[in-house]
Amino acid sequence: MQKETSTIILAAGKGVRMKSELPKVAFKLGGISLIERVVRKVEKLTFSKIVVVIGYKKAIVKKCLADYDNIIFVDQEVQNGTGHAVMVTENHFSKYDGNIIIIPGDVPLLSLETLVELKNLHNSENASATVLTAVLDNPTDYGRIVRDNNGFIEKIVEFKDANKEERKIHEINSGIFCFDAKSLFSALSKINSNNIQKELYLTDTLEVLRKEGKKISALTVKDSIEVSGVNSREQLAFLENYIQK
Repeated sequence: MQKETSTIILAAGKGVRMKSELPKVAFKLGGISLIERVVRKVEKLTFSKIVVVIGYKKAIVKKCLADYDNIIFVDQEVQNGTGHAVMVTENHFSKYDGNIIIIPGDVPLLSLETLVELKNLHNSENASATVLTAVLDNPTDYGRIVRDNNGFIEKIVEFKDANKEERKIHEINSGIFCFDAKSLFSALSKINSNNIQKELYLTDTLEVLRKEGKKISALTVKDSIEVSGVNSREQLAFLENYIQK
């Protein structure tokens, strides 16, 4: 039986490298804000709940989604990492027993097909968590996927915390996940901020779940352009050029 599916979209950050007072997710690509492009995809998957985590200049982000009356906005007053961003939504999932797909609000080219594939793989493998990965020639500052000798995911290491060997890994974390809701919030209660940025990382939940013997799956996206986030005006210009072509 297919489990109910909800989604959490992370849209609280400022996006410092955009060098603008405008929240990053409010920037437009092809005339449509980044956050609206994500919501459009998510809506087609008939999620039971669409929760958008807002923070920096939240009124502007809300305005981008003014045409959608089915969105629950949750305020992350202090931006303390991706793990914390998901934690603040927990009240909305207290009696929920389905899956939750988590997506950053700045991945405008993610396809509906990939989201469906992610959800289906997660369900068919009865996983506690499934991560969408990509293999990049130049993985720059993305978090790295660390696998064991059998090819199973051991953990995700954020670039700033990665050692020299881990930084040589070409498989990266897209920031897009499908979780069993109960496993997600249980694992979030066990993470800490012992890292360079002193933040609560969502990615640390995978190591928690693995140590508990829970199943972690992965889907590698066929075209890495789908998981291209927008962290700078150069990246936005590149994606603008891509969609014009």
